[in-house]
Order: sequence, then C-alpha cells, then structure tokens
Amino acid sequence: MPMNSRILVVGCGGTGSFVAEGLCRLLINTDASLMLIDHDRVEAHNLIRQQFFSGDAGKFKSQALAERLSRQYGRSIGYSVYPYMHDLIHEDLGGGLTTRAAQGIIIGCVDSVAARRSIAEKWGYGNWWIDAGNGYSSGQVLIGNTSVVEQLEGCFDREMQEVVALPLPTLQLPSLLAPPTIPIKDTRDCAEAVMAEDQSPVINQAMATLVLEFMHRLLQGTLSWMGAYLDLDAGTLQTVPAEPEILARMLGVKVDTLILREKNKRR
Repeated sequence: MPMNSRILVVGCGGTGSFVAEGLCRLLINTDASLMLIDHDRVEAHNLIRQQFFSGDAGKFKSQALAERLSRQYGRSIGYSVYPYMHDLIHEDLGGGLTTRAAQGIIIGCVDSVAARRSIAEKWGYGNWWIDAGNGYSSGQVLIGNTSVVEQLEGCFDREMQEVVALPLPTLQLPSLLAPPTIPIKDTRDCAEAVMAEDQSPVINQAMATLVLEFMHRLLQGTLSWMGAYLDLDAGTLQTVPAEPEILARMLGVKVDTLILREKNKRR
C-alpha cells in the first residue's frame, strides 16, 4: 500500500476517535490524506470515554476531531458531517461506469448493520477495508478488499510473498451484516454503555490500538493477518494469518485456485 494513500475513518466515536488520533502519529512525514466521517454530534456523556473535550460539545464529532488534530499535527484533515456515501469512493459516470474518487483505505469503526452495509454495498475492487467491531470486552479487526470470491483467484504470490486480494470483512464474517435475532431497542452509544457498565471502559482504546497495528503493518508492507480477535477477559489475542489454506477453508474453495501460478503471472 503506497504511503500516499487516502485514508477514510468512518465512525468517530469510541474506537474511531482514538484511531483518528493514532493515525495522525502514524502518518507523520507521509503524504497520505486523512478524512473523518461521522454525522453524530458530541454530547456531554461522550467526554468521559471518547477523545473529546468540553469545548467540543455540540459540534459534529468528525468536525471537532479534524479541527483539533489538524492544529496539533500540522496537517490538512478532511471531514464529512454526513453518513458514509458510496460516492466518496467511486464517482458514478452513468451507464454502469464508475471512476475511483478515493482509492485507498477505509477504516470502519461503526456499530450497526446499516452502517456496515453502506460501506459494503457497491464495493469497488482496489480499496482496502479494515473493520473494527466489539462487544463488552472483546472484539475483532478484519481486513479485505473484494466482495467477489472469483477475484481471489491467484491472489497469493508465494514467490514474491505478496497477497493482492482478501475477502471483505463482511465476507469473512457474514454475521456483520445479519440483523439481530431479537430486536434491539437500545439506542445508546458506546459512552452511554460504559456508564451503564454494559461495556468495558477500555475496550475501545484496545480496539483502536489493534486497528493501528493493522495500519502500521499495512503501510509498511508487512501485514500478514487478515483478522485478529481480542478478548480482554481471557487476556488473549488470536490472529488469523492470511494464508491460502485458511482462506480456502473459510470460503469453501480449492487452495490451488488461490495461488498464483507461473504461467498466470501478472504483467
């Protein structure tokens, strides 16, 4: 992944606000552009567990973070006060044609099926999506760039030790797009859940750290995982290596189809 990629953080609450700050540190001395996306406003209870301060109250979360981090780190940071929209990644030219408006990395720090679906729908090959999700004291980070199994053919180049394609988080873990079996009427955000002791007070920071580790390795070209599962209660971190055998079992395909053969080398 080139160091001048465009990076979008979708969701600037419990996990996303810490991710945004950490990215500014990771991206020092790089040309990567950063854009924050969140349509929610900062409320008083957010000040307890998220990266906001009393002066941010009433502002859009994306705006408050972008303005403060821009001053602190001396870099231009874009923001959107609307929900994530497909046009941020692809511009529709009509007739089924699109152009990449922002090829790069989408970091999803959202907590609803609808928000993830808005990212997954009309996905365009060429961008990478890192998705973070968590419960009370556990969570997962997944990375991928294609929603089409056929595009994974020959994705592992063992000679070059490169992986050019992985299934989207929603393909690795389909339950991310599955509505709950029991309707959930609780509309609290993570900060309110923490106050009610329905969420660990440190899980969001832990998830943000894991996301940033994925980003660091991805930018350096050393990322060898396609997923990681964290459990604070058990004190465990289980990573899922990006290997053809594991991917074949996950998707129900033959290992050979995932390995790039010499006669099919990309030119």
